[in-house]
Amino acid sequence: MSEDLLVRIDNGIAEITLNRPAQRNALTFSMYERIREFCERTVGDSSLRAIIVTGAGEKAFAAGTDISEFHAVKTGADGLAYEGKIERVLTAFEALPIPTIAAISGACTGGGAAIAACCDLRIGTASTKFGFPIARTLGNCLSAANYARLASLIGVARVKDLIFTARLMEAPEAQSLGLLNEIVDDHAALMRRAHEIAATVAAHAPITLRVTKEALRRVANAQAAPNDDDLIALAYGSDDFREGVASFLGKRPPKWTGR
Repeated sequence: MSEDLLVRIDNGIAEITLNRPAQRNALTFSMYERIREFCERTVGDSSLRAIIVTGAGEKAFAAGTDISEFHAVKTGADGLAYEGKIERVLTAFEALPIPTIAAISGACTGGGAAIAACCDLRIGTASTKFGFPIARTLGNCLSAANYARLASLIGVARVKDLIFTARLMEAPEAQSLGLLNEIVDDHAALMRRAHEIAATVAAHAPITLRVTKEALRRVANAQAAPNDDDLIALAYGSDDFREGVASFLGKRPPKWTGR
């Protein structure tokens, strides 16, 4: 693993750390790919009993995809390729037979929030903020699969609320909706609690947990997400998306045109 994605394994518990604190742990394409590779290796590893995913430092779990990566996304076809890449990572992570725990401090947005939504359990600190502020920042969209994941967690109405208002949901509200299982005081307490939960899970019957996880995954996937190629191409191929990327990197407000 590279320095921007750290993996430590001890007593059957893997801890994955998104390690770009100066960039609020924003995910590069390389980091996404390394997560997918880790998942592929882990599927056949019977020694692992639990996985913790966290971000370095207290300010962010992950502030989405690094916006500089979007320089390569110029057309609707590029957007489809990007969303396809991300979906392969999320599907691989979601399909892991091992229980996964997201330990979240600070901002958990965009691609970071998508990863957290794929985890089986989520714990946060009082500083945790969850959301997808793309209507305010980039002018792109989520895939139908990600909208479905979110809707299964918090309901369609609240997904619309988050996307339309571009607000970040704070920890108490997230806990009230079941998006966070627990809230602890600070990052140090977060990591202690994450390892306590992981140790509890690791001591239980692995086949029971594996079967339960897979059965619930099949239930969630029983209604397949519709084809959304036209919607993704529309968003990522738009002038507004290019303006969103340019304005974000230029540190200025975007000028939306609806084209």
